[in-house]
Amino acid sequence: MELRILRYFVAVAREESITKAAESLHLSQPTLSRQLRDLEEELGKTLMLRGNKKTTLTEEGRLLYRRAQEIIDLAQKTESELRQQEDLIGGDVWIGSAETDAMRLVASSVCSLQKEHPNIRVHLVSGNWVDIEERLEKGLVDFGLTIGDVDLKKYDSIGLPYTNSRGLLMRKDSPLASRDVITPDDLQGIPIISSRHEGMRGEFERWMGKKFDTLDVVATYNLIYNAAFLVEENVGYALCIDRLVDTSNDNLLCFIPLEPRMEVGINIAWKKHQIFSKASQKFIEKFKEMMAH
Repeated sequence: MELRILRYFVAVAREESITKAAESLHLSQPTLSRQLRDLEEELGKTLMLRGNKKTTLTEEGRLLYRRAQEIIDLAQKTESELRQQEDLIGGDVWIGSAETDAMRLVASSVCSLQKEHPNIRVHLVSGNWVDIEERLEKGLVDFGLTIGDVDLKKYDSIGLPYTNSRGLLMRKDSPLASRDVITPDDLQGIPIISSRHEGMRGEFERWMGKKFDTLDVVATYNLIYNAAFLVEENVGYALCIDRLVDTSNDNLLCFIPLEPRMEVGINIAWKKHQIFSKASQKFIEKFKEMMAH
């Protein structure tokens, strides 16, 4: 498969139309259609169902779409690194991050870095550790910001002088909102909205002294921003960390910490024996410098 053909395929998948994709790619429709048919013949799979109004992906097409996006992103990242001028520090730094306000430390490092090297661009990708680890392994991000109980044996890492507390996000008019702390018994019999991160489940099992499956989990989330809307609409109580959702006086929600306290550490990690681009090397040097002060 040629990278050029993968770009054609992704364009059609996004536009859901061969005609629109051909226009955006500055190709004739017959040429683009022929390239896609050749790709299907090469793979021996039907990738698209061509309707009168819309082109839709088959199951095999959806798999190729995900992989093609990753391949194109990696190719662009590699091309950017190779094109850096010898006498000019520039290029792209990719950082995957779980949700935490410890990102302020990363942001401060980026600000200081770009003052010295304005040709360095930073790209942030949000997700839980499963998302970030997959991207680290595939080389799609250079660094990953992790929270809590994650296995870092395969990575080099720096612990940040920063912790978050786990707790329960709820409406201010909920029965538990008057509590100062939330105990394991308080979680029994209430609708729970939980992160899909498996490591977090293990942390809560140790904290509760019982299986996580004893909880009534009515919904799961990847990022707490969207899960907060479920809490606002009274779907349930969200297990999360502090300082991520607005709980000021004007907001419907409040955050109550757990008891015993559950503090989680923050790390920035990268693959062992990673060969950094100049931009990524400058970022980690700047980050270490900021941590030392």
